[in-house]
Amino acid sequence: MPEYSQQQMDYAKYRLERSQEDLQCAEKLFDDGHFRAANNRAYYAIFHAIRAALALKSVDSSKHSGVISEFRKLYIKSGSIPAEVSQMIGAAFTIRNASDYDDMFIASKDETKEQIENAKYVYEQIRVYIDNQLD
Repeated sequence: MPEYSQQQMDYAKYRLERSQEDLQCAEKLFDDGHFRAANNRAYYAIFHAIRAALALKSVDSSKHSGVISEFRKLYIKSGSIPAEVSQMIGAAFTIRNASDYDDMFIASKDETKEQIENAKYVYEQIRVYIDNQLD
């Protein structure tokens, strides 16, 4: 088992907590019918979870695309995280951008529910991986 510094472990745990908080916010926003905002929080739940995993490798990026690329390279290609997570990340990134920046984007209830379910799945896959690494 790899040895991790206290800083790596602290960042991983903190980022997982942020991910979980964003998931809770996404669910509340969804329940209130705020689908655009719920998509945003679902994406950030994924984003913070993948940054949690990257913390164990002391890798980060100033751009979202860089974070996603590094995660795919280090965790998806290696088989540490299931391959379907890659598609979920890509879809969440696309929908979050549309929700945040496209004036005429209409977030559907079903699509938003799917994004939240995907975010939960990604979070859980990464949480289990990190827990196994830190045990």
